[in-house]
Amino acid sequence: MAKKPPIDPLSGPKLALTGRIVTMDDGFRTLDRGTVYIELGGIVAIRDAAQAPPAGFETARAIDVRGTIFPGLIELHNHLAYNALSLWHVPRLFTNRGQWGGTPEYQRLVTGPMKVLGLTEDVMPSLVRYVECKCLVGGVTTSQGIELFSNAGARRYYRGIVRNVEQTDEPDLPEAVTRIADVDARSPERFMARLKKQTCLLLHLSEGVDQTARKHFRALQLPDGEWAITQALAGIHCAGLLNEDFRIFGGRNASMVWSPMSNLLLYGATSRVKSARANGVRIGLGSDWAVSGSKNLLGELKVARLASDGLDTGFTDRDLVAMATRDAASILGWQNVLGSLRPGARADMIVADGTTGDPYEALVRAAETDLSLVMINGVPRFGTTTLMTALGATGERVTIGGRQRMLFTDQASADEIVAGISLGQAKRTMTDALRRLPALASDLENSRSGPARAMADRIARSGPPIWFLALDELESTGSELRHRLPGAQGAVTGPRLGTAPNARAVPLSQLVGPMTLDPLTVADDDNFLDRVEAQTVLPEYVRSNLKGMY
Repeated sequence: MAKKPPIDPLSGPKLALTGRIVTMDDGFRTLDRGTVYIELGGIVAIRDAAQAPPAGFETARAIDVRGTIFPGLIELHNHLAYNALSLWHVPRLFTNRGQWGGTPEYQRLVTGPMKVLGLTEDVMPSLVRYVECKCLVGGVTTSQGIELFSNAGARRYYRGIVRNVEQTDEPDLPEAVTRIADVDARSPERFMARLKKQTCLLLHLSEGVDQTARKHFRALQLPDGEWAITQALAGIHCAGLLNEDFRIFGGRNASMVWSPMSNLLLYGATSRVKSARANGVRIGLGSDWAVSGSKNLLGELKVARLASDGLDTGFTDRDLVAMATRDAASILGWQNVLGSLRPGARADMIVADGTTGDPYEALVRAAETDLSLVMINGVPRFGTTTLMTALGATGERVTIGGRQRMLFTDQASADEIVAGISLGQAKRTMTDALRRLPALASDLENSRSGPARAMADRIARSGPPIWFLALDELESTGSELRHRLPGAQGAVTGPRLGTAPNARAVPLSQLVGPMTLDPLTVADDDNFLDRVEAQTVLPEYVRSNLKGMY
């Protein structure tokens, strides 16, 4: 049986891109001037530019990208829906995840606004479009997904342009699980049984630096002394693990996702990644969310560089780029088709300016304005107008840091809730919605919008389902982002989620106030780096040096 081509390939001629090529393959081969040949969303060949093209590409014009071609960036952790919000000025250091979520300021600036935006049906599609584009213009070609629920009782993931680790519909890209049913999260035996069924289970683990956070890991020990840890487990954060814990973790071939910016900002410390690497733990990267993390994975690479130096990890720039490409793909079980550039792989690629010097250092230090092309499945999705036009894509003109770019969002399998919404429309809708947060909150409270109104309408008359965001971090949705196993003293591990007791009595319309939309990139946010520098809770090696990385 012939192998099926990747989903949603761009119909059209064969493509050939010439430039410096960083393959990120097993030998970390770099071609100073090579050509990537693409057909039906996949890479057919990679050859020195002076070599003859492969069969079938004799008449294909090679397009000089005038830059360095890398695999697309794979982000293993991001609460995407929150990325319309701005960086939170963290008032003090915390020691575990159970502490900061209930603070009044967090409720006012994060929890309250997200409930309003996610449950307002006229706003939510624009929110989804905006945060997806925020990934795309930062070079991210794969990230975690956005879960939705409807007034008909259905639940699903939004399917868009950026690959979603939870929903691929491709045998070569086994789907990762990022949420598990309550019953599996609370039973050690069921949790282990679930692990054995998965290729990759991405779950929050030990979010903090104290013993409370560490107990979250220790609770994985089963009554018979064995551990509910397999190669499928990828722990997000793992900031509370000690060296002895990483020996157990690595000894069972588990992986972790490192989010240094968010860890350092909330807790003043991050995962012991040097110990993790020494114990054979594979490491991927995730920017977590805009509230306490980087705007995109390009930004997280810079924080990872500063943290690596500050913690004396010995990580090279190549190590860090690998965490966002080949190592991330390996954690997902996608290493055969993504994470590196080679024949047979998917054509997920980014192009960064420049063809001289160390390419890994260049990507770690790259700004969003340095990206001239982002391609997913052989489809040019974002880039300079020159390259996009040469590749046959026509789309929306956008400005990134004062530079003209083009965004191509047409998609054969476009999700109906977002199809047709441009980035410009999304920005206007989101800007207006954030300005009118109290009024929108009042509409929700009085059932003039939101799930209650949608349910009433559905009872009164049939119609298409209305979709809303499933806000797992705010309220129970029947699934968990972390295990909640009983610890040594019987206390269930993990934070208590939901509204803080002292905030429950405050109506949502009185809790929230007008806000501004977080700019799409660091290049378009004049105050972002200053806000980072003003975060006195951050270690000095990040707070004072991040500006220099740009």
